[in-house]
Formats: sequence, structure tokens, C-alpha cells
Amino acid sequence: MEPMKVLSLGWGVQSFTLAAMVALGELEPIDVALHADTTHEANGTYNFARNLTSWLEARGVNVVTVSDAQPLAIIGSAKTDIPAFTVTGSRSGGMLRRQCTGSWKIAPMRKWLQAHRECRPVEQWIGISLDEVQRMKDSDVKYITHRWPLIEKRMTRNDCITWLNRHRLPIPPKSACVFCPFHDMAAWREMQRNGDDDWQKAIGVDEAIRTVRPPYDLFLHPARIPLAEVDFSTAEERGQLRLWNEECSGICGV
Repeated sequence: MEPMKVLSLGWGVQSFTLAAMVALGELEPIDVALHADTTHEANGTYNFARNLTSWLEARGVNVVTVSDAQPLAIIGSAKTDIPAFTVTGSRSGGMLRRQCTGSWKIAPMRKWLQAHRECRPVEQWIGISLDEVQRMKDSDVKYITHRWPLIEKRMTRNDCITWLNRHRLPIPPKSACVFCPFHDMAAWREMQRNGDDDWQKAIGVDEAIRTVRPPYDLFLHPARIPLAEVDFSTAEERGQLRLWNEECSGICGV
């Protein structure tokens, strides 16, 4: 049977580029662009999705949003799905296993697919670019086959941005839950400086998960201190002089 072609639409740079390529005829049509809404994305991502959904649909891309997440019911009496950093009696520890992707993204998408694929196999398009090739993984279920169109086109994330600029399309903000422990320092710094609902929500989650896994204390930041107490200032802001232009030749391996 002809496979059902499904794009995993996270509304980040790579997945939106794929959706736009379908809309503009640079990739073949798909059956659906499926977005699994964690309900915890940044405001910028939701604003971008609201503004661009109609643009995609007007060009033949069927956008469907599914969700199985429970707003801020991410903590329980003894568990959390977030891969939080742990602390024991000493100021060190590990990191919890990540369960949020499976619970908030994969599960609701597969539930929808099973209800709508009509026994057809599924060709699932995933927006992994050439600079993220290590993230490529085969599907763990028989009815889904993964496909990576950006890898086929040898496109990096920067190539996607160039493509969007060339077609005069806006660049999406990075897609991630506001309280994701995998944020880098720059992402946390930007969120703190914006000081909007996203930052307050992240602080609230950081405080809420603190003692749900005794005897471990849990934190969102790898410093393993409360998020509100982390110093996100740059070295220059702390008085350190810049000795070079901080450009990398790309061969040092760091």
C-alpha cells in the first residue's frame, strides 16, 4: 500500500523548512504535518505557529496538532518526566532519564496515526539536518519508516536559514519546552532577560520538582542550584576582557 507521508512538525527551523519546501513544491506532497504540542513551548513558538499555519494550509499542507500533555501536571508524588539534574548530600549527582519526549510527543502522535492511517504504513519525515546526523535513529515500530529529507539534500541548520531567507520566510525561534534542562547558557540568559511568562514558568517548575524524588533534590540547571539564583551574566559583563574575537576555525574539535 502507498505509505502515509507524515512530517513531524515541531515548528523549529528544520521542521518548518521541510513544511515550507512542501508548500512551495520543492518536496513532494505529504498527507499531514503533525505537531505534538507539549503545552510547554515558549510563547515565541506558539506565536510563530499561529502566524504560519494558515500560510502552510493555503498551499496544501494539512497541519494537525495533537497533545497528551497535562499543563504543569509534570510532577507527581514520586516522579517527574523531566531529565532534571540530581543532587545527593554532596553537590554532585547525575541526571534523571528523559521521559518527556516519549510521553508528550511520540505517544500522542502515534495514537493519532493509528486512528487515521487506515492500515497503511507510515513514512515519517523528521527534520534532522546534516549537522545533527548523530541524532538519526530508525523507528522502533514496524509500521513507521523514518525519512530525513534534509540529510538527503545535504542541508545543515544554517542552510535551512539561508533557504528561508531566500524565500523571504520568517526564521522560527528554537523549539523547546521553556524548562528544558538541555537549554544552553545563552538560551537561559535570553529567557531571563526577557523576563516574561516563559521565565516565570521555568522558575516555577524548577521549584516544584525540587523534592519529588527523595532523597535527591532536583534542579533544571546543571549548576544544581535554584534557577533564580544562577548567574547568567557573560564573562565580559563580569569584568573579564575579551582577548580575541572568539571565532573558531572549526578544526579544534571542541
